[in-house]
Amino acid sequence: MTHEGLVPVIVLGGTGYVAGECLRLLLGHPSLRVESVASMSREGGAVTAAFPHLAGTAADAWSFTSIEAALGSLRPGRTVGVLAATPHGATAAILDRLLAAAEAVGADTRVVDLSADFRYPDAAAYEAVYGHAHGAPSRIAQFACGVPEHIVGAPARHAAQPGCFTTAVTLAAYPFLAAGLVEDDVFASAVTGSSGSGRTPSATTHHPERHADLKAYSPLAHRHEPEMRRLLAAASGGREPDVQFVPHSGPFVRGIHATVRMTLKADHSAEDLAALASRFYADGSFVRVATTPPRLSEVVGTNRARLGVAARGRTLVVTSVIDNLVKGAAGGGIQWLNRLLGWPDDRGLIVPGPGWF
Repeated sequence: MTHEGLVPVIVLGGTGYVAGECLRLLLGHPSLRVESVASMSREGGAVTAAFPHLAGTAADAWSFTSIEAALGSLRPGRTVGVLAATPHGATAAILDRLLAAAEAVGADTRVVDLSADFRYPDAAAYEAVYGHAHGAPSRIAQFACGVPEHIVGAPARHAAQPGCFTTAVTLAAYPFLAAGLVEDDVFASAVTGSSGSGRTPSATTHHPERHADLKAYSPLAHRHEPEMRRLLAAASGGREPDVQFVPHSGPFVRGIHATVRMTLKADHSAEDLAALASRFYADGSFVRVATTPPRLSEVVGTNRARLGVAARGRTLVVTSVIDNLVKGAAGGGIQWLNRLLGWPDDRGLIVPGPGWF
């Protein structure tokens, strides 16, 4: 069913970087409008006080509200979109409460979770990675999780956007695993900007500590690694590939640059492999493939992804760049919400990048 006209959207967790990007993108969306921005920490405050770059737009009239007030927009038969940018571990219980309220009044609610709470198919898998009980295990089956380009249609009523590292790496590896051209092992090294650490600085994310520096962290132990294995299994006939992931903190704010190495089963030219990946992503608007390495400046501020393919003998290397806050979070979430509402994935998301930043 396709929903036409302006659909109201509730943004949960409204003061974080991802929520700010949701609001920026929603301001230019032709079919979605922000109805409420819920924040437990800044209720009653002006949205533009937290996000001054949104001033001079409709955001000037917005104030942060409570979750209770946001639930007031749930009315019988009314379609409401929800983008949940609340923290991991807290989101599931919040969404369980929201969905229960929607069911009680007969509201047509479509949710996209931008946290990790609905990325795994069962509570045990989630708990094994995050180390605490899931907040709403009975809701898990209502969510489909995956990079939108890798899933046909909307297999569930609600969706969960994968992590930003997971998005960058699976975009690079998926076409070649799906074509059966590579062995079931994937090595990925990725550098992310400081915005991926969230709005609250810590000893390792504070700008003076991170500026002009580069370091690896959680090598072979990052929580996105099992997420990558699970999503790439869909391309490998259900077999989870042996993903070895090493993340790095980069001295920039936005973007992820991932280098993904795979072993080809037979020699293929880079040109042929790039053509295969281009055909794989041909129906979408956001992923482009070339034989030249991509640059972060091509994608920052946008929902685009750029892949660069290189091959020598049986070694295949794919470099992948995305904006961690957009394609890896807010933009991917709005892409999912478009699909849940029966619209083209790219509605409201064809925006130019800043070029220099």
